[in-house]
Amino acid sequence: MDTYSLLREFADSWMLLFLTLVFTAVIVWAFRPGSRKVHDEIAASIFRNDDKPAAAADNSEEART
Repeated sequence: MDTYSLLREFADSWMLLFLTLVFTAVIVWAFRPGSRKVHDEIAASIFRNDDKPAAAADNSEEART
């Protein structure tokens, strides 16, 4: 059996199984029961250092001061 056929057979069977298991493991890890708090904290992290809302970008006098 030549090298190409051997590698092709490996990729068609065992590598497909391995990558399917890796994909399933990543999905299970991302949606595990204890990860809700971590995901909420990461989602709100961009607002952590905001003191006040940004000024509106209109032509009113209040926005210029």
